[in-house]
Amino acid sequence: MRIILIQIFEGFMNKVLCCLFGLCVCCNSTLALDDALYKKYKHVSNDDNIIKAIELLQDTTGKYSKEAILGKNLTGKPIKVEFTNLANINPMYANFDALGWKKKKTLTIYINEKHKDAPIEALASILSHEAIHQDEANSLNEETYAWTLEAAVWTQLTDDNPSLEEISHPLVERENVIKKLFIRGNYTSKYIHSFVIGNKGYKNLPERSPGFEELL
Repeated sequence: MRIILIQIFEGFMNKVLCCLFGLCVCCNSTLALDDALYKKYKHVSNDDNIIKAIELLQDTTGKYSKEAILGKNLTGKPIKVEFTNLANINPMYANFDALGWKKKKTLTIYINEKHKDAPIEALASILSHEAIHQDEANSLNEETYAWTLEAAVWTQLTDDNPSLEEISHPLVERENVIKKLFIRGNYTSKYIHSFVIGNKGYKNLPERSPGFEELL
């Protein structure tokens, strides 16, 4: 069992953003769930907010992450998503926002339970990030890609509904920080890459990782 740490291959991401950033998205906080949706997500989650957040990715730059969560990933199986007390996994993870975890051939995204009441748009953003991590290997490119994708999704959703940025919540604070870096870099990974390089948690990561490069 290994932790898959969280965060873009700049050239690829820039192409994605050029193609998709102008996309109009809707905020579906009131998305109604029916039996068909619960069935669709039965191997992912039974939490309404998690299901709504993943569905929200459909019309954003994070559409790939939705598909990955539903099974189009390196394992070929759906990614389980749940809220949990991360300190129960390891005390050092108590204040993490989320963790990607792989055990044998099963991928799980654990979201810190303190985010249960986060706006689904913020949950969608962090899930777009976490779904990029699909094996035990990690790299600076992968982290940069994941963080930039998260920022791009949050930017799309808040451009559609600016009031989201004003919500007092720790996950919203995270999203607002990386959105500023994203915009400062002219909607590229320029400053997010610097943020990743400067993160002590990533100091021993290689520049590239095979599994992630295969996704491109």
